[in-house]
Amino acid sequence: MRTIAHRDLRNNSAEVLRAVRDGETLQITNHGEVVAVLSPPPVAALGGIRHRAPLIRGGFSNMPLFTVAVSTESALDELRAER
Repeated sequence: MRTIAHRDLRNNSAEVLRAVRDGETLQITNHGEVVAVLSPPPVAALGGIRHRAPLIRGGFSNMPLFTVAVSTESALDELRAER
């Protein structure tokens, strides 16, 4: 089992997740201590498949357009003032 530092997980998450997706199990360390084990889920948990097709494709052009009465800038200013 390969061991990687949490920093490597953070900096290379896409690569690490591809390795896990392909069946590799990794130990994650923090300051040299193993704090987690990252492994692929059991196939049964995935319903026997590794990925699923999207339920809906496209359709964004059919969504209705609407006009907002408040500008984005003024809405953000108001939110910032609430802090």
